[in-house]
This record gives sequence, C-alpha cells and structure tokens, in this order.
Amino acid sequence: MKKKAIDNTSNMPLKNFIFGSAFIFFLTFIIYIPTITGGFIWDDYTLIIENPLIKAGDGLYRFWLTTEAPDYFPLTSTTFWIEWRLWGMNPAGYHLLNIFLHVMSAILIWRVLKMLNIPGAWLAGLIFAVHPVNSESVAWIAERKNTLSMFFYVLSIFIYLKSERKNSRYLYLLSLAAFLLALLAKTAVVMMPFVLLGCAWWQRQKITPSDIFRTIPFFALSAMLSLVTIWFQYNRAIAGDIVRTDSFFSRFAVAGRAIWFYIYKAVFPHELMFVYPRWETDAPALTSYIPGLILISMLMLFWRYRTAWGRSFLFSLGYVTVTLFPVLGFFNIYFMRYSLVSDHWQYVAVIGVIALVCGIGTYLYESRNKIDRQMFVAVSVLIVTLFAYKTWTQAHIYKDQETLWADSVAKNPDAALARIHLGAIRKEQGRLEEAFAQFSQVLKRNPADAEANYNMGVVLELQGKLDEAAGYYSKVLKIKPSDADAHNNLGDILKRQGKFEDALTHYSEALKIKPDDAKLYNNAGIVLGLLGKTEEAVGHFSRAIKIKSDDAETHFNLGFTHERQGQIDAAAAAYSDAVRLNPDFEKAHYHLGTALTRKGNMDQAVQQFLEVLRINPKNEKAHYNLGAALEQQGKTDEAVRHLSEAVRLNPDYLKAHESLGRMLKQPGKSEP
Repeated sequence: MKKKAIDNTSNMPLKNFIFGSAFIFFLTFIIYIPTITGGFIWDDYTLIIENPLIKAGDGLYRFWLTTEAPDYFPLTSTTFWIEWRLWGMNPAGYHLLNIFLHVMSAILIWRVLKMLNIPGAWLAGLIFAVHPVNSESVAWIAERKNTLSMFFYVLSIFIYLKSERKNSRYLYLLSLAAFLLALLAKTAVVMMPFVLLGCAWWQRQKITPSDIFRTIPFFALSAMLSLVTIWFQYNRAIAGDIVRTDSFFSRFAVAGRAIWFYIYKAVFPHELMFVYPRWETDAPALTSYIPGLILISMLMLFWRYRTAWGRSFLFSLGYVTVTLFPVLGFFNIYFMRYSLVSDHWQYVAVIGVIALVCGIGTYLYESRNKIDRQMFVAVSVLIVTLFAYKTWTQAHIYKDQETLWADSVAKNPDAALARIHLGAIRKEQGRLEEAFAQFSQVLKRNPADAEANYNMGVVLELQGKLDEAAGYYSKVLKIKPSDADAHNNLGDILKRQGKFEDALTHYSEALKIKPDDAKLYNNAGIVLGLLGKTEEAVGHFSRAIKIKSDDAETHFNLGFTHERQGQIDAAAAAYSDAVRLNPDFEKAHYHLGTALTRKGNMDQAVQQFLEVLRINPKNEKAHYNLGAALEQQGKTDEAVRHLSEAVRLNPDYLKAHESLGRMLKQPGKSEP
C-alpha cells in the first residue's frame, strides 16, 4: 500500500498542509490587492524616502552600529536599504513583501497552534490573515517592523516547540537566533520569553526549573534589546518632546482600559481608525480603575479554575495581557502624543483572542450533532467573509496620504495629527483657505499646539501676511524654543522686512539646534553678506557646501560674496560649480559671464551669456553684456544685434543705448 506524505510537525497529510497554506496565501493576497497600488504614507517618508541612511552606501553600518537612526530596528532598516536599490520610489515592491510576510506569519501561527493542540488552528491562522485590525500593519509600509518581527517571532516559537519534542540543541539555538532577528526587526516582541513559559504551562500544566533554565537566554536578549530601544525612544524618537505628563496611577488606569479596547476590536473590528481619540483619565476617580480591576479579577478567577474550564481563558487572556504590556503606556511611545491605542500595537496580541474564539468554536463543533456543525461552518464562513471584506475596504484607506488623513478626520474630527497632515496637503495643493481651516480647528481645541501654530505661520506667509505669520512663529518658539524650523522661517520673514540683525539672531539659534543643517548656514550666510560681514558669510557658505556639496544655490551665494570682496577667481570658480550642478541656473550663468569678462576671458564669457539667453531669451542684461563682449572680440555686427535687442526689451536701458549709439556711429553701420 502506498503511504501518504506526512507533515512531521503534526502528523498531517502533506496535501492538507499545502492546500491549507495555499488557501490562506491566495485569499490574503486578494484582499490586500488595493495596497499594492497604494503609495507611501506618513512615517514611510521619514524611514525610507527622506532617510539619508537608506541612500548612503554605508547605511547598513550606520543602521547597525551607530545611533543615527530615530529608532533601533536595524533588520527592518536593512530590508528598506536593500529594497531602495531594487525598486526605489515604487511602493508596490514594499507592499508585496509586507503581504508575503503577513501570509507566512499566518501559516506559522496555524502550525504553532496545531503543535499546542489548540482546536481550530487552521481557522485561527486564516482569521489572523484576514483580520481587519491587522490591515494597518500590512498596508502601512513603515510597519514592516511588525510584519518582519512577527514572522521571526512565530518562527522562533515554532522551532522552540520542535526543539522540545526532538530534544535538539541545534533547533534550540536556531530558535534563539530567530528570536534575536525578531527583536532586531522590532522589540515589540520582547515579551516572548513569557510566552514560551506560558506554552510550557499550557502543555504540561506546570512550569519546571528546566523550562525556566531554557528561557534564560531569551530573557537576556529581551533585557538587552529593551534597554537599547528605551534609550533610542527617549533620546532619538522623542528627544525631549513631551509625550505624556500623567502619573503612574493614571497610566495604570489607561492600561486596564486599553486591554479591553484591544479585545473588543479583536472580536468586533468595526469603526477602525488610524488615529483613535486620545483618552483623558481622571486618576483620582475610582471608576477609572474598574477595567483594570475587572481584568485582574478575571485572571484570578481563571487561575482558580485553571485545571478545568478556566485553563483556555487563562492562557488566552494571559497571552494578550503579557504581549500588550510594552504598548500599554507604562513606557512613552512617540505616537502616544496623539492616541493611547493603535491597531498596529495589537498585531502580536490579537492571536490570543483569535485562538480562544476559534478553539471554543471548534471544540463545540466537534462535540455537537450534524446540524450544529453545519451552523458552525456557516458562521465561520460568514465571519471570514465579513472580515475579508472589511480588510479589503480598510486597505483602500491607505491609497495615499490624502485618502488616509481625510478618512481619519471624518472618523475622528478631533485628531490633531490628521488635521495637521491634511492641512499640509491642502497647502501643497495651493488650497490655502482649506489648509487654514484645518489648522484653525486644531488650535480651537488646543491653542498651544506647536505644529498647528507653525503651519498657520506657513500658510499666512504664503498669503503674504508676514506680520501675522511672524506672530505664529513667535508663538511656536514660546511653546517650543527648540523648534529650528520656526526660527528659520521667522528669520526669513525678518530678512524680507530688512531686519537683518534680528534675522541673523534666529538663524543662529536654529544652528545651535541643528548644527549640521546646510540650509541654515546658507540662510545665515546671506544675511551676513547683507550686513557687510563678507568673511563670516564666506565661512557659512563654505560650511554649508561641506555638509551638502550638491546645492547650486549655495555655490552661487559663495561666488556672489567672493565677487563683492573683489576675489574674481574665487567667484568664477564658485559660479562654475553652480552651473555644473544646475545647467539651467540663469543667474549663475550670468554672473559667471560677468566674472569671466572682468578676467578678460571673452570667449568663455560669450558662451555663458549665450547660455543665459538659451534659458531666458528676454534677459536684456545678458544681451547687453553679450554685445559688449562681442564688440571686444571685433564681432561688431553680432554686437549691434544684441545691443539692439537689449534696447528693444528695455527702452530705458541707458547703457545699452549709449553702446549701441557709439557703435552705429562707426562707418558702414546702421541699426538692424
């Protein structure tokens, strides 16, 4: 008799494993098709597009071995670094990898639950794959942190369980390595050692000294990477910003409420939002602690009946509580400035709720009659269908920035983060009144919102209302004196108003905050030049070029300052760099031409003036200077033609009239 191929992890026929995996794979890809054509949103720009480390040749070294990145998830950053070289600004590739990792995690969850003898393991894996609360993690490219860490997290648990069964040291070390990779993708999985102990208890109804000993290396890795993450959060991601000012007791009350919020969304995933309303907690009120007290009471109840009906509930609720602990608010996370909960924070924890519901349903299915079983199958199909459809609709929200923030404002009108970003989009679109309205709504709720005040200043500046804009920038600096952008913009306005000393003060303050910002050095250099401090101006332009050598405008400013100093060779060299970097830089070509004229390099000067006229045929000064240069070369006919054009373009151009008149007096010359 021919033997069937068996999946050794659970004595399952291989064809069942292949079919089950394929079904999860294809259904998940179908419902996430809208994300493939979606774009980049919010943090995607910070982590990928605008991240200099992504584009740097030594980026991998700097991600892994320096503190330059805003957070420490070097494995995730490595995938972005590689992908930038594969598909650059095309978001489809990033989205496809996120979906693939999510699918693989769902299949691994099925296998882990099967190894733990939890009923309904395949259904749980399928529901995890299509669950709407996971759409944020999958559709948001920046949450590669979640999809990548989850894959290695579940893989580590899977291999760990196999190592126990086979008593394999090799598999144990492989599991430890997978856990390290999970932590290096995102340390949100830091609680996994407790999960391993929970699995041991679930299988044997006790935790032995051997179980504890085997998890010690996992705890060591967790502790080490936790400390690294906390340092990065407080010194890089948050970097002095005030996230929360509430007390420990307030945070404890919020934590209890948050756990039930996540459980509720896992069971009834409706009204999902990118930014949920930020809860306000009355710490002295005893009612604030009711959710937490109920949670503790239920854990105690399930512990009391842990050898009977309470076992499954204790394992599930304990898993959810433990895995959510890092994001319950006891530690500051930057996003908590806007909301204390987020769908992507329960990406790991949602497994506990799904496994419990599927396990109970499957247990009842197996113990009931045929009609009840048909009802269970029908309900399961209905739930999967509804969840899949909900995820499909959620995926459309991540189409682009505008769609995401408009949806967020519609669902949560008080979401300052969403209104500020939607206002910024309207500003970029030139719809300044609509942008103004968005920022006004934020300030109506919180007049001390530094970001909204800053953006109001930008809109007013674009409208030409400089005094009002300056007022908003000044307000930003009262709220947040370390805002370099507000200092810079206020400096720009003061420069336009002729208040050069005041402008220089703000540029200098901005440079103290951002000492490596080339733009700030350039702006300060311009004001120093206007104040006649040319040596200091040259120093600032040179520093800017050292930081950012490919900025043509700064090279031009350096050349202009050298020209004012009478250093024509240095000026010509700087102008040459400017036109090399930007061949269509009209002013740079013109000034290079005048510098070359002063040096007596007429042939080269003529070429520069011709370049000016290629860019702008109506530049009367270029026509005049070209005519003067051609006259010196003895090309009088061409000189007369360009001088005549200069006069035609500007009838009041006295010097052009004089030169043209002088040339026309020469024998045999007549005006063309």
